[in-house]
Amino acid sequence: MNDVVLTPGAGPVDAAEAPRRVAYNDKVVLQFSIATIVWGIVGMAVGLFIAAQLYWPTLGEGIPWLSYGRLRPLHTNAVIFAFGGSALMATSLHVVQRTCGARVISDKLASFVFWGWQAVIVSAAITLPLGITQSKEYAELEWPIDLLITVVWVAYAVLFFGTIVKRQGRHIYVANWFYGSFIIAIALLHIVNNVALPASMTKSYIVYTGAVDAMVQWWYGHNAVGFFLTAGFLGMMYYYVPKQAGRPVYSYRLSIVHFWALIAVYMWAGPHHLQYTALPDWAQSLGMVFSLILLAPSWGGALNGILTLSGVWYKLRTDPILKFLIVAISFYMIATFEGPMMSIKTVNSLSHYTDWTVGHVHAGALGWVAMISVGAIYAMLPKLVGAQQMYSTKWIDVHFWMHTLGVVFYIVAMWIAGVMQGLMWRATNPDGTLTYSFIEALNATYPYYLVRFAGGALVLSGMLLMALNAWKTWATAKSPAAGAALAANAPA
Repeated sequence: MNDVVLTPGAGPVDAAEAPRRVAYNDKVVLQFSIATIVWGIVGMAVGLFIAAQLYWPTLGEGIPWLSYGRLRPLHTNAVIFAFGGSALMATSLHVVQRTCGARVISDKLASFVFWGWQAVIVSAAITLPLGITQSKEYAELEWPIDLLITVVWVAYAVLFFGTIVKRQGRHIYVANWFYGSFIIAIALLHIVNNVALPASMTKSYIVYTGAVDAMVQWWYGHNAVGFFLTAGFLGMMYYYVPKQAGRPVYSYRLSIVHFWALIAVYMWAGPHHLQYTALPDWAQSLGMVFSLILLAPSWGGALNGILTLSGVWYKLRTDPILKFLIVAISFYMIATFEGPMMSIKTVNSLSHYTDWTVGHVHAGALGWVAMISVGAIYAMLPKLVGAQQMYSTKWIDVHFWMHTLGVVFYIVAMWIAGVMQGLMWRATNPDGTLTYSFIEALNATYPYYLVRFAGGALVLSGMLLMALNAWKTWATAKSPAAGAALAANAPA
């Protein structure tokens, strides 16, 4: 790729002339990009299978490692840490080299980070279906794997921040601020939440007990959302949206305000997962208040990303990669409005334990995280393999519509089902007895599970099309004759 320098106060732009040419380490970026696609397909396939189990409950019956209770944590770990984690590592190492004008500090360390992270993922894929788990949401992996995660994460931090130390200029572009905060916060969250006493190689006991354990877990759980699934992907937004649009960031000053406001507020919002539980009432209220405050920096940052297209909105008609990036931000706005609203106690009394929460999570996961990751991979993959562009722009556009429609089917079905569940569960007769039994509420929910399955099938099909497009792009780049033909007459 071309060297990249910074337009002061604006954003990353290609430079015709850079202070010096830098031979970047794009091998590790390409490895993580390929892993993103592969693990995205695997994680979403597992998710589709367990979605099918909710509609056809006898699927996998009698096979313990195919039971819903074992595959569900495999799905969440695969899509968050394997798919999302690989996307974050691919883009962060791509962005930090170009915005700093420096190669990563160590190629061997970069290779260790890649293969170490893949070892973590494979270990999770083996142990979780076997039922080896700490039974903590998003932190199910047992202590030997937790130690491996710690070692790999420290190596990743050294690689990232060491490259920043080598930067050519004094300025640190804002995308690196978000990536850096994600790396530091996840290290803190992972270590504190996983302090445990090992009993064997496959069993440990968390040192926290009772309500304290719940509080620490959801301090971890919500901030895993805040820093793994938000801050790092905002780093993607601040680099790839301006690059793809060919425009500076709408407001560089707002991006800095966005960063510090998000960092200051997010850590306090975790207790909103524990409304109407044994957690002290003041802690529940604190989580609600900070969740509502969080709406301001979230929407401010999102608008900063969207308004970057000022003057070039017409590009959305012809650039499906830009569609992925901008619609991702739109889903981010939906999720970051919905989350604070659901933290309000009166709303939470209706939404808690219903499929509305599932819809909210996937608006963020499939709408925001997956779409901006896919857009970023599409944006950088061709040059990583030596091609001029992706094999088929038309396929990218088809993928965009498959993914978008899939997400809409999924989340709308879960929103309707969730609100209906909440209303049915709280409905009472004049004598105070429940109007509906649980099985009646389940029966009313049943058709919506088929719609969710259909939405998930569309999303997974889109990922398979992306894999084919990536393969064709790579094959074309390796064939000089085909590459020349593609450059001259690319598919529409």
